[in-house]
Amino acid sequence: MGRRLDSNVVLIGMPGVGKSTVGVLLAKALSRDFVDTDVRIQLREGRMLQAIIDAEGIEAFQVLEERHVLNLMCQNTVIATGGSVVYSKPAMDHLRAGGFVIHLWLPLDVLEQRLVDTKSRGLVIGPGQTIEQLYHERLPLYRREADITVECNGMTQDQVVGQVLDMLKRHALQ
Repeated sequence: MGRRLDSNVVLIGMPGVGKSTVGVLLAKALSRDFVDTDVRIQLREGRMLQAIIDAEGIEAFQVLEERHVLNLMCQNTVIATGGSVVYSKPAMDHLRAGGFVIHLWLPLDVLEQRLVDTKSRGLVIGPGQTIEQLYHERLPLYRREADITVECNGMTQDQVVGQVLDMLKRHALQ
């Protein structure tokens, strides 16, 4: 793939798939820094994601998310992204330019069980849109943007990290 060893490892996927949790564990296993773009946005904006979405709307949040991702300058870092980052081609191009993009995947029924509190989570979802509709809307975007997909169904977080580490070895990125 021609990626350097100091490349970032970028995790994308649906909300609830475990990007943040797996990202922390993966960063520790790789002795790399860790950035959660959602947390970074909240810290820089001084508000929770849901407060931003409620006050300014989804489109304004997506502009804000794109700006924060485009301003992210790091290397040798594991980056957990917000689930909606794939709507921004410039943001994904920026992440890909500096990293290897891994899509963490779970089946819809598992995600629906995990996403019980969608009202306060900071979920970028249209009015009246269901998790199922969001899943089917985003899945092709995740697949398009990812270098690889890791199927996480039935695995513990540590097993997912092990799977990612194996894939990184195969791509000479570890």
